[in-house]
Amino acid sequence: MRIVILGSGRGSNAEAILRAERSERLGRGRVAAIFSDRADAGILELGPRFGVLSKFVDPSPFRTKLDGEGEARFIAIVSAARPDLVVLAGFMRVLKPGFLKAFAGRIINLHPSLLPSFPGLDAIGQAWRRGVKVTGCTVHRVTAEVDGGPIIDQAAVHVEPGDTLETLAARVHAAEHVLLPAVIARMSGEEAAGR
Repeated sequence: MRIVILGSGRGSNAEAILRAERSERLGRGRVAAIFSDRADAGILELGPRFGVLSKFVDPSPFRTKLDGEGEARFIAIVSAARPDLVVLAGFMRVLKPGFLKAFAGRIINLHPSLLPSFPGLDAIGQAWRRGVKVTGCTVHRVTAEVDGGPIIDQAAVHVEPGDTLETLAARVHAAEHVLLPAVIARMSGEEAAGR
């Protein structure tokens, strides 16, 4: 199963996927490419470290969505990598209908809350400020509704006495690093069985 990862930040979840592949915990999943909408994103440094194509793709002209010429560039470069699965790992842009149609049924996202609670930005902060006792992370299929697609799997993280926002965030991220590769491994087995 060929995987393309899209990310905007430091790439800790992408690194978890690549480490899982290296240690043969990604099933039949193989990362084919990493693309970022930010030229200075740490995720791009993972490519040379793991022997995977990594490249900045100009997302202009919009700051928070992938539309117009930027969307066309992303569709072209992702299509050229022939993905069976597109993984959004900290990709901070809203996908528009053109991209969603080009890779329909093949896009998943990792979100740092137990959806449908706390969609959108700063999900861990939202949960912290609300005072929840349990939060976590979700892998879901991507649809036009932001963080609203069908849930594939979740991992719960309990808020412990003495937690700070920072310690809670660290545990949610650690749960993400386990959940996302496990979901991909499972999906790769399902895809192989369907062939």
